Amino acid sequence: MPALAQKGGGVSITHLGHSALLIQGGGARVLVNPFQAVGCAAGLPEPRVSADVILASSLLKDEGAQVASGKFLVKPGSYRLAGLQIEGIAAPHDRVGGRRFGNATLWRWRQGGLDIAHLGGTAGRLGPADRVLLGRPDVLIIGVGGGGKVYTGQEAAEVARELQARRVIPVQYTTGKPPAGCDQGSVEPFLKAMVGATVRRSGRTISVVPPLGDGVVVEVMR
Repeated sequence: MPALAQKGGGVSITHLGHSALLIQGGGARVLVNPFQAVGCAAGLPEPRVSADVILASSLLKDEGAQVASGKFLVKPGSYRLAGLQIEGIAAPHDRVGGRRFGNATLWRWRQGGLDIAHLGGTAGRLGPADRVLLGRPDVLIIGVGGGGKVYTGQEAAEVARELQARRVIPVQYTTGKPPAGCDQGSVEPFLKAMVGATVRRSGRTISVVPPLGDGVVVEVMR
């Protein structure tokens, strides 16, 4: 890998709405879950940005729309791109073994000296093999709004504890009145379920720099 991508200088994370985040650091730009402004993302500005790598949970329009420029990945597998080693893991998108929404892809990679896991679009329980493959992420991106294809707040909190993540970024939840037909709710049930964690309500962009402390911090980005 290029030396620049191995530097441990941390990352800058910008929230682009819904479950879309732009993660910059280690010489790479990674965009997760670009969306079209439909469903629970209705009314939001679409993230039409450029990135070296785009990681999508699925091809559903609200979490895997090809509206940005960059190498688009949605299928499970091992990839080496932009100086990053990226692992995609297949998992049910729903609570019924994928029979309703098919499979989603969970992502893990190392960037800026941090291990990052992206579980932005799934409601399926993690199996033992999933937990081994995901490891203990420094930064966990996880959907929390509930509904048919996203963890509820309680489910997401259980996953965060299982993975022992130290920085948790909740995504895929609504603020205010949900758009018509949207089955997702607010971030508050997740925050209540994260007993013992520090909740930090920040702006649109945060910096995460190693080494991280031992406590769990939930970053609510808006």
